[in-house]
Amino acid sequence: MPLQVDYREQYSAAGRFPGGFTKREGKPGDNEILTSRLVDRVLRPLFPGNYHAEVYVNVMLLSADGVDQPDALAGFAASAALACSDIPFECPISEVRVARVNGEFVVNPTFQQMKEADMDIMVGASAENIMMVEGEMKEVSEQDLLQALKVAMDAIKPMCALQVELSKELGVDVKREYDHEVNDEELRERMSKELYQSVYDVTKQALEKHARAEAFEKIREDFKEKYAAENASLSEDELDEKAAMIDRYYHDVERDAMRRCILDEGIRLDGRKTDEIRPIWCEVEPLPMPHGSAIFTRGETQSLSTCTLGTKLDEKLVDDVLDKSYMKFLLHYNFPPFSTGEAKAQRGVGRREIGHGHLAWRGLKSQLPEDFPYTIRLVSQILESNGSSSMATVCAGTLALMDAGVPIKKPVSGIAMGLIKNPGEDKFAVLSDILGDEDHLGDMDFKTTGTRDGLTATQMDIKCDGLSFEILEKALMQAKAGREHILNCLTDTIAEPRADLKPHVPRIEQFDIPKEFIGAVIGPGGKIIQQIQEDTGATIVIDEIDGVGKVQVSAPDRDSIDAAIRKVKAIVAVPEVGEVYEGVVRSVMPYGCFVEIMPGKDGLLHISEIDWKRLESVEEAGLHEGDKINVKLLDIDPKTGKYKLSHRVLIPKPEGYVERERRPRPERPNNRQGERRNDRRQQGERNNFRQGGRPFEAQKNFEENRESFEEREPRDFNDTLDHDFDF
Repeated sequence: MPLQVDYREQYSAAGRFPGGFTKREGKPGDNEILTSRLVDRVLRPLFPGNYHAEVYVNVMLLSADGVDQPDALAGFAASAALACSDIPFECPISEVRVARVNGEFVVNPTFQQMKEADMDIMVGASAENIMMVEGEMKEVSEQDLLQALKVAMDAIKPMCALQVELSKELGVDVKREYDHEVNDEELRERMSKELYQSVYDVTKQALEKHARAEAFEKIREDFKEKYAAENASLSEDELDEKAAMIDRYYHDVERDAMRRCILDEGIRLDGRKTDEIRPIWCEVEPLPMPHGSAIFTRGETQSLSTCTLGTKLDEKLVDDVLDKSYMKFLLHYNFPPFSTGEAKAQRGVGRREIGHGHLAWRGLKSQLPEDFPYTIRLVSQILESNGSSSMATVCAGTLALMDAGVPIKKPVSGIAMGLIKNPGEDKFAVLSDILGDEDHLGDMDFKTTGTRDGLTATQMDIKCDGLSFEILEKALMQAKAGREHILNCLTDTIAEPRADLKPHVPRIEQFDIPKEFIGAVIGPGGKIIQQIQEDTGATIVIDEIDGVGKVQVSAPDRDSIDAAIRKVKAIVAVPEVGEVYEGVVRSVMPYGCFVEIMPGKDGLLHISEIDWKRLESVEEAGLHEGDKINVKLLDIDPKTGKYKLSHRVLIPKPEGYVERERRPRPERPNNRQGERRNDRRQQGERNNFRQGGRPFEAQKNFEENRESFEEREPRDFNDTLDHDFDF
């Protein structure tokens, strides 16, 4: 069926500009692709099998209030558009999201409600049958999932009835006629009679994947040669047309033979029983340099997964229309063509890879510790595939996380279930750990992931009508038994996460600082934090969360981390009066020098506080920029917060030393006298301005009284204030 579903979100819907240089929507993001897949998987089975016209369904988000989640309405919108057309379509469908919030099921919850939910599933269905399920949970029971599906069905039925009324009102309830296939019923009947038993016999032989495919292909090709010899009078074009029919009819023969063999004899394509799991082999640390690695093999499906641990700088920025956030856990699923024996180039990541990776991500994320400081990236390379590679990714991902030393809460396993049920028959078979052919020729692909205590994620695609909740319950309970068997294999390989990270993993330390010190640590233009990183070789990231500065320091070795932490903590430390500090002279002035006692904290060491003896200049004491000196914090100005330092109090006082009497500070004039003095000064400057930029009278007074000015050079801290600031 040439169906294409595209869901796109316009940034204008939320009153936002797109990011990037072009400021325009580009290729679809992961969220849009995942929503497109949710709609596609419900619609595709409802088109007639012999309808081959190209169908494009475009769903666009044009307005969003930021409260309600729009993806839950995409399926309803797509089905309503089809209902308004004469395109052949079996019946209308709809989709709803069901969440469990505080123990109560909520249909189409808001973004805010989802923060408190322990279950989030999307259900697509017609008025009679469930077609698709996908979601994540926090270790809920199988009975809870079934109850959520029932709630979803009750919500979907009136939405489907509304579309039926809409179709009738528009006069399109009778769909268009089409003739997209030319069939030869006599040839179909002949193939069924002549080939069915041969195909059935191959099905019972329990051959491996490639041998089975070759055996089936030989039966088909032999029939083509026989038919061509019997009909030599046909033209080449007519034989090509018949060959295409043979391929189509032969698929039906394969399907019928496989299904009858399972239903009548309980024999599957590889010889297993319906509830039997393929042989499992797994290993941790097959690769020496990744932070964590594991191989998980189940039958002919194999995943090689690696785990990489990074810092906060490695987090992924999500910039969707209604979601701007950062992701600390990433999972990437790669499905190279050679995994299924295909010889072709791998061109980027397709929708299937994004969807399978997302399912595995949902299955694992709830078991990651909330306080783990690292950003985690899992990469699953599918080296061989014959069914359920996404569930192999979950199992290999669990092993890789534990091999890396990530303290996951509980190990997670996954399994894919299948179903064989012919229309009009009560007999059915639920299949555990399905093969690729059983997925293709069967009626259901039902994947579940979970711990020993409950489900963590699920995905279900149903291709048959009349699937009862009793059958679903049997499938869920059989899946639970299969998951527990796989979990035992995982824990036999590695029982729990490694106690420590591997030596080549960057180390990370986290601590909090007061909010008001964030700027001090960063410095003007990032000067301080960049200098610390340069000096120590560490990487420092600071975020403000809930009014607290969260500092993350990472480096390849412990010494670098410790050095960076000491420097940061020195900045946020508050100097205490009376404490002695080893400072660095940052600048030298005529009246003293400024000493940095802590990173970013300078204080004045006045010339009179350097030594007990009288100094004519700072240089006389032998102090220069960059010199280290021990100082004691004497006082902190309560208004300005400036620090008054002293070095002389740390050295012995000379015998017979007498403290020089300080002259009293003159009283300042009141406001009216000060205003008159300022007026006179300004008037004198306007009238007597001369060369050199100094008023004439002031220049004269300065030259006449030069000696007295020199005599009044400041000798202590208070004298400095009088000399420099009392005009």
